[in-house]
Amino acid sequence: MSISKTLQADPATFQSLIAAHRGIILKVAASYCRNADDRADLAQEIALQLWRAWPGYERSRPFSTWMYRVALNVAISQQRRDRQQGRHEPLAVEHEDLIGARDVEVERHEQLLIVQRAMQAFVAFDRALLLLHLEGCSLRESGEVLGISEGNVATRLSRIKKQLRRIAGITSTAGANDHGNE
Repeated sequence: MSISKTLQADPATFQSLIAAHRGIILKVAASYCRNADDRADLAQEIALQLWRAWPGYERSRPFSTWMYRVALNVAISQQRRDRQQGRHEPLAVEHEDLIGARDVEVERHEQLLIVQRAMQAFVAFDRALLLLHLEGCSLRESGEVLGISEGNVATRLSRIKKQLRRIAGITSTAGANDHGNE
């Protein structure tokens, strides 16, 4: 990146926005890496790529949507590189050290662990979609981040929820509509 582009990038605004939305970087890193060192490396790589992409950020669009798109693309690309190099983390039994795991109520802790384990079983794209859904993003917002239609988001989420229920051992339809608006 040239010096003139760096100067045009407005580092103060960038740093302010990154600080305000730091949780996005941490959540994406936690969703794609279980090892603390790998999470830190991925978070650093995401921040670097956000800075590199900053001059191209369209200010009329929501920053968080753009940030998710960049962060998820970096995480998915890193996961692909790791697989191509034969690097693969075995599924861990416990994930208490993941972002947010210590902050949840005791009765929801087990549910969080199930979701975190299940996320590791999903392909990278579905993991990204589930993360956006858990963050409360609308179908439209998720579609914008991932570059797919709202209908495609809804269909994929429905399949993901069915798979989550299978993984969690839920056989009845009770609890199937956990947010009430899907």
